[in-house]
Amino acid sequence: MTDESQRDQFATRRCVLLGAGLLGAAGTGVVLAGCSTAPVPYDANEFGQAPGTEPTAQAAAAAAGGSADGGGAMSGKQAGTLLGSAADIPVGGGVAYTSAQVVVTQPTKGVYKGFSAVCTHVGCICNRVADGTIDCPCHGSKFKITDGAVVTGPADAPLPTKNVKVTGGKVYLV
Repeated sequence: MTDESQRDQFATRRCVLLGAGLLGAAGTGVVLAGCSTAPVPYDANEFGQAPGTEPTAQAAAAAAGGSADGGGAMSGKQAGTLLGSAADIPVGGGVAYTSAQVVVTQPTKGVYKGFSAVCTHVGCICNRVADGTIDCPCHGSKFKITDGAVVTGPADAPLPTKNVKVTGGKVYLV
């Protein structure tokens, strides 16, 4: 093998290795871009919702810009988004209105509390209220139904409060 052909052979190897390195780096970028902390549960449907979080008729209508009652506003001067019936919210429990991204609880009879359903860990939507806690399906964070405080992490900040009002047996986000 001559020196010139040997240089050509090394140049070819260098190009192959450089190309493989660049392709590997580009491939890693794609892999890293596909791996994120986006708030999507592992068993989510095509809309990014965890099982059992399909919107109610009221919440779906609210998300579409209307409401199930046809108006979306309370009578009188107060306006708000209709979430559902107060009778659906159990004492000592609550209801997650996932499409409106709000959870309404009733810690004690007649006392209604509203919280953001967006988990303070990475932004998943809390979709369940059980055993006195608001639960996040993604990483297991749990929050108190009384004040939104963290009961179980990895979240380290409480759920922000939301203004809710019960009028005429209906729950509104105001």
